[in-house]
Amino acid sequence: MVTQISAIKNRLSGKRKRRWGEQLIGGVLFLCAFLSVGTTAAIIWILLREAWGFFQEVSPAAFFLGTRWAPLLEPRSFGVLPLVCGTALVVAGAALVSLPLGLASGIYLSEYASDRSRGILKPVLEVLAGVPTVVYGYFALTFITPLLIRVFPQTQVFNAASAAFVVGIMILPMVASLCDDAFRAVPRSLRDAGYALGATDLEVSVQVVLPGALSGVLASFVLALSRAIGETMAVALAAGATPKLTANPLVSIQTMTAYIVQVSLGDTPAGSLAYQTIFAVGILLFAITLVMNWIASRVLHRFREVYE
Repeated sequence: MVTQISAIKNRLSGKRKRRWGEQLIGGVLFLCAFLSVGTTAAIIWILLREAWGFFQEVSPAAFFLGTRWAPLLEPRSFGVLPLVCGTALVVAGAALVSLPLGLASGIYLSEYASDRSRGILKPVLEVLAGVPTVVYGYFALTFITPLLIRVFPQTQVFNAASAAFVVGIMILPMVASLCDDAFRAVPRSLRDAGYALGATDLEVSVQVVLPGALSGVLASFVLALSRAIGETMAVALAAGATPKLTANPLVSIQTMTAYIVQVSLGDTPAGSLAYQTIFAVGILLFAITLVMNWIASRVLHRFREVYE
């Protein structure tokens, strides 16, 4: 009897210890989640607070609709459209480079490459994502731009085309890897059904696998373009610092991120109107990236295919 009571007490004690241990682990996990959410909230609060001071001095209409950006020079002008145009020019060029190549790479890795080739090519492709962005910037400046000047003599030393090319190379691994994962999630039975109907490898890849993985492919495109929008150092080195409302990729432009780098060097007095412009541009950049990620989420929800 005494032995049974002792065994019951030991089991209860062990349960209490496990319960305390589980509560401790749960508390640590909650703290980690709260820290990430709190950091995001703090960033948003700082951006809103500083941007509010900016919009007390500059009207939102002049900021969002103005066509001249010169907050550091007299006469001052705070029209952000040239920065948005420069960012859009780089992102569009990067999309032309990365999306077709990334999609083709994903199809090859998933449908054509052997296990040995895939084991070699995918890690090599993903090495591109580990190269520092400043290296890409100098690569654009010393290699891509001279090639462009040979083909198009009117190309300026700093230009949007070379920046767009290297940004496209930077986000290519993301597109290829996400597309590869999406293609490999399509069941083998759909491929076998295509082959049973007499389809070729290309027809199965394009007409069966690609539609079956459409949600993942579109989401990879949107996420990669969001990454391109936020790229900083490569664009700041290769594209220059001349805000222009232009569609010519061979001239110097300035993106939103490059402007933030320019003002953040320490020459602008903290608290001044010029200093507050980086927060106004930053919150616009944050909003654009947030919308892009929301679009990716909606695309995944709209075109998602669920397989057994």
